[in-house]
Amino acid sequence: MRRTFIGRALLPGNLEGEALVTHVGFNTYASFYTSIHAQVEAARCADSGNPELFGKNLTDRIICLPKTVGSTSAGAVWQRIARLGVAPRAMLFSQQIDSLAAGGLIVADVWAGKRICTVDRLGDEFLEAVKDGDRIVISKDGTVTIESGRRAEPRNA
Repeated sequence: MRRTFIGRALLPGNLEGEALVTHVGFNTYASFYTSIHAQVEAARCADSGNPELFGKNLTDRIICLPKTVGSTSAGAVWQRIARLGVAPRAMLFSQQIDSLAAGGLIVADVWAGKRICTVDRLGDEFLEAVKDGDRIVISKDGTVTIESGRRAEPRNA
């Protein structure tokens, strides 16, 4: 089954990948805590306060979430994980992105040279429809297509 949603493309891109879903706020610092303090090949979510993501590999995934929570350290965290090469492929927000998350993702793009495709305002229906492992297709204009039941093959278009 395919479902299409249109959001606001903040850091646009054409890409596909595998969805990883949380229905609670994403704490950037807590999620990447162990990844920013050690050389790792993959970033595993270290936020025990987020049972949907805790222990899961965040690297190269498309994180589907309502919003972020946390502190001003998020900008530095995004830059660090981007430089380490363990960042997600994309961040898809059902709500409007907050300024701290937006600033951090822009820092990763400009200063670390790693675009983490970012789309917000996808709506609550988006977060209800998407499931872990769904194949997600993102277009530069902010169109996001969920292909439920299809495993993702990551690729850039």
